Amino acid sequence: MNNITIQESEQKIIAEFALFDDWTDKYNYLIELGKNLPLIDEQYRQDKYLIAGCQSNVWLQADYKDGKIYFKADSDAIITKGIISLLISVLSGHTPQEIVDANLDFIDQIELTQYLTPTRSNGLLSMIKQMKTYALGYLAIKN
Repeated sequence: MNNITIQESEQKIIAEFALFDDWTDKYNYLIELGKNLPLIDEQYRQDKYLIAGCQSNVWLQADYKDGKIYFKADSDAIITKGIISLLISVLSGHTPQEIVDANLDFIDQIELTQYLTPTRSNGLLSMIKQMKTYALGYLAIKN
């Protein structure tokens, strides 16, 4: 699925967000990303797939196939759905090691956390932590 690096994905997002003049437009873009997030299978909308630390419900599921992790997610909050969509676009389709090593500098460069409420910022960190936890788990299985 992914022949581009995590850093290239991050640069693409930075360029996309640079097109918007203010945060209202950026929020609208996040909402659009959330609306375009593929639906997660109903079987993954269970408590065991919920990300702890998010104020909204966020379900995250990871498949390990051919040495790469593919994420799917859903949320009951549209902005949160946009945020997880950004993370999936960057991390999905990469090896566990690439995901563990990812710095995700784009988050600071697009000033995402500056414009999120503290609870959404905490939720963002929880999403990243859960994605990296999946990667560490698959890395441990692989080794």
